[in-house]
Amino acid sequence: MSDDLKHIESFIHSLADASGAAIMPYFRTRLDVDNKLSDGKFDPVTEGDRAGERAIRALIDSEHPDHGILGEEYGLKEGPSPISWIIDPIDGTRVFMSGLPTWGTLIGAMQNTVPVVGVMDQPYTGERFFGGPSGARLITRDGEQAMKCRSCESLSNAVLGATDPRMFAQSPDKEVFRTLSDSVKLLRYGGDCYNYAMVALGQMDLVVEAHNQAYDILPLVPIVEAAGGIVTDWAGRPLRSGADFDRSKGKMIAAGDKRIHEAAVKILSSAA
Repeated sequence: MSDDLKHIESFIHSLADASGAAIMPYFRTRLDVDNKLSDGKFDPVTEGDRAGERAIRALIDSEHPDHGILGEEYGLKEGPSPISWIIDPIDGTRVFMSGLPTWGTLIGAMQNTVPVVGVMDQPYTGERFFGGPSGARLITRDGEQAMKCRSCESLSNAVLGATDPRMFAQSPDKEVFRTLSDSVKLLRYGGDCYNYAMVALGQMDLVVEAHNQAYDILPLVPIVEAAGGIVTDWAGRPLRSGADFDRSKGKMIAAGDKRIHEAAVKILSSAA
């Protein structure tokens, strides 16, 4: 591992610390919720989202002003460095505003558009899921442990997670997801970024979603991959740059075992 990546692996923890300190004063308070959409749909944002992203951006700009940044709340800042950052300050804002603890802060480091280091940080529970060249680890107040995806030889033994069934409301997504969900042992809705963390931790086997943005997924890729898993679009293609998300319409699969990944791609690829 290069010295640059060693530094990034250390620095990303400083970013997570800063975001957690900025966000936590807003959690389980009666905060205002704004709607980012004006077409009758609901895409919430809170001051907690904005405060978390501002804290992350300020630290990056202070320490690495040449690094680019893409964040959900404040958009794109380009930079000349091959290292750039991708941020979702609160993945699961609907959960956050409901007072539930299954939201997380997603921070990812990209090297020439490839996600190389990522964290999913949950400051309320004190859990930080980390992935990078040095491996995958769950860091808590009591210490840390290595993470590894579990073996799962067939869909009939798999636990599948998806955040919201409305992701698959339209044809042909609806039909192929029903075929997949009918093939697994257990389907659980909800979870947001926690589903991917649970794949890395070996508690779940598969996550399938649609209509995601790059900042929803790319920080999670190094975590799942460092734990031995795989993340692709529904056609089995790697998800890297924004162009990959435009092509795939945010349809992605995270799997802990390549065998169930292949089985899921076989079902879902007709709608890719």
